[in-house]
Order: sequence, then structure tokens, then C-alpha cells
Amino acid sequence: MRKLFIGFATFALAIGMAASTYRVNLLQPSVIAGQELKPGEYKIELRDNKAIVSSGKTTVESDVKVETNDTKFSTTSVRYTNGDGKYKVQEIRLGGTTTRLVFNN
Repeated sequence: MRKLFIGFATFALAIGMAASTYRVNLLQPSVIAGQELKPGEYKIELRDNKAIVSSGKTTVESDVKVETNDTKFSTTSVRYTNGDGKYKVQEIRLGGTTTRLVFNN
């Protein structure tokens, strides 16, 4: 019985520490953490207050503020600031969740 409890506790801890993963489709060249990403589908992995954005061999890590909205977002949307003729990702609202990622630019 003790081995079963230890195994369950270890499994629960691993799930609790697992990073959250989402997908986002960037429709235009987008800048995150000073790096320009080509249009396409990217995976976003959240670890603590960091977002790791990756696709293939391209990986960008950025500090983010994770905020919770009162209601779920119906679709994933990306909000930009436009400076120096480049679109810098300001925030990503994750569809189907109440999660909003605010990027520190």
C-alpha cells in the first residue's frame, strides 16, 4: 500500500510541475524577445513566467505575465505593437482558455 501511495504522489507531483503547452498561428512576421519569427504555426510552452515559442529548429524564450480573464476566449488571437516597421507581439489570448500572455518588450 505504501508503494502505491508513493507512486501516486510522484505522479501527481509530475503532473503539477508539467509545463502548459499551446499552439498559435502567426499570420505575419512577428517579433518576440527581439527575434523575428516567420509566419506559421508555433508551439508555446509556459514554464513559470517564461514562454518558450518554437517551431522546428527555431526557439525563442521570453518573459511573460500570465493573466486570467473572467471568461474564456473563443479563439486564439495575437495583439501587436508596431514599432520600427516591425510587428512586436504584445499579448496572446489563448482560445478555449481564460489565459492571456502579456509579453515584456
